[in-house]
This record gives sequence, structure tokens and C-alpha cells, in this order.
Amino acid sequence: MDVLELLKTRRSIRKYKSTPVEEEKIQKCLEAAQWAPSASNKQPWEFMIVTDSEIRNKMAAIHPYAKFVAESPVIFIPLTDPTIHQDYHQSDTALATMQFMIMAHALGLGTCWAGVINKPQIEKEIKSMLNIPEKLRVLAIVAVGYPDHTRESNRKNLEKLVHRETY
Repeated sequence: MDVLELLKTRRSIRKYKSTPVEEEKIQKCLEAAQWAPSASNKQPWEFMIVTDSEIRNKMAAIHPYAKFVAESPVIFIPLTDPTIHQDYHQSDTALATMQFMIMAHALGLGTCWAGVINKPQIEKEIKSMLNIPEKLRVLAIVAVGYPDHTRESNRKNLEKLVHRETY
């Protein structure tokens, strides 16, 4: 599959098979995230992988839009460090997260992102549950696993989105 087709077919998956995800696939996804673009090459990210079902269930219970993480066999948690790059830590870590998700799709896995960065109570509970240092921020929680459904999607017409030279 070429890159454009890969990007066009990636979807947010909210139902997962109970099949465990192979460690080699998780490592490839983490490596893809590691190589994301970064302002001034500061790389203000760290990553957590959670497979424990009790923790996944607790996360599903505290995030109103992430119930699906209870059934995904893996949760990817991108952490961002504002002390490394105050202006671009969030966007850099979001790029790393997207690269993780694209690689997961290329490997036959599904993912779904649930934002945490602007949800202080959810972030506080996640940080406490996982012993995340105070200086780090939780960008999101991302379910990862083998899809148990398929999804279709559409996009706005490109001609309505693109402006050349001036608006």
C-alpha cells in the first residue's frame, strides 16, 4: 500500500479483538513516534505503554470519551514536557502520536485517540494512577489493538480547503 492510501484508510477504531498485540509491533510503533519531526529537534516527549487490564478499566472509567480503552489490549500514552520546549511541546508530541498511529495502521492495528491535555481532572487522575512526574503533561490516551469493526469516512472537498497565494 502506498503512503497516501495508508493515510486515507486509517480510521479511529473503538472496538477491538481480545488478541494480544505482539511486542515487535509495539516497538515499531514506538520507533515511528521517536522519529517524528520536532521543533529545534528538542523531542519533548516520553511514552508509556499500558497493558494491564485493571489500569485500562480504570482509565475507561475516568475519561468520558475513552470507554473503548477498556477493551483495547494496549494503551499508548504520549507524555509531553513543557520544560524542554515551552512553545511546541504539545504539537511535537502530537506529531509523534500521529506517527505511532500511522505505523500501527500499517501493521494491521487500529487506534483511537482520546485527548487529555486540556482536561485537568482526568490528567491528574491518570498521573496519579501511573506515577507520572509532575513536570510532564499527559497529551492523550490512545487505544491500540486489532480492529473488531471497519469504518468508512469522508473528507471535505479539497477545493474548499486549499487557498493559493492569497485567501
